[in-house]
Amino acid sequence: MSEMGPVQLLAVAFGPDAAFEGRIIEELEELTAKDQIRVLDLLAVQKSAEGDLVALDYQAEGMGDTVGALLGLEAGSLKEAERVFPSLAPGRPFGLGPEDIRELADALEPGTAAGFLLLEHRWAKELKDALRAQGGVPLAEGFLTAEALASVAAEMLEATARLEKDSTQKREKRAKKA
Repeated sequence: MSEMGPVQLLAVAFGPDAAFEGRIIEELEELTAKDQIRVLDLLAVQKSAEGDLVALDYQAEGMGDTVGALLGLEAGSLKEAERVFPSLAPGRPFGLGPEDIRELADALEPGTAAGFLLLEHRWAKELKDALRAQGGVPLAEGFLTAEALASVAAEMLEATARLEKDSTQKREKRAKKA
């Protein structure tokens, strides 16, 4: 069994008038306390008027190094990562690569900011292990936006209703047996 669950990099853009009031950090702390996720790294950057990326200064101590390296803000860590995790080596692409991540940051408009959150999905660790044990190879991954789901909204509602009904029936059967 592996020691880590699936790891995801979540990149979120914020406009120049964004108010950071701590709600995001509070939610991350709550999810961590429930052992749903583990925050591996967090970095917030802003694009200056001159077009340079600068790390925002509210980072917790020790945070930002990994994402910073992925963004090219620090050099040298990718080769070491490829040595430790051979699946990261060239020719084995999956998900977001360093170039993709850098493009996300470069695409920011001057004065805007972005948060890059590297988190482990602890809840999915056993699923990841089972998939690998059966020879599964990831083809794609990602969260679907509401816009992406809009074209299948009716099907999603029908599937959700069916699953809820099935779940209720199973609970009722277990209750009768008990």
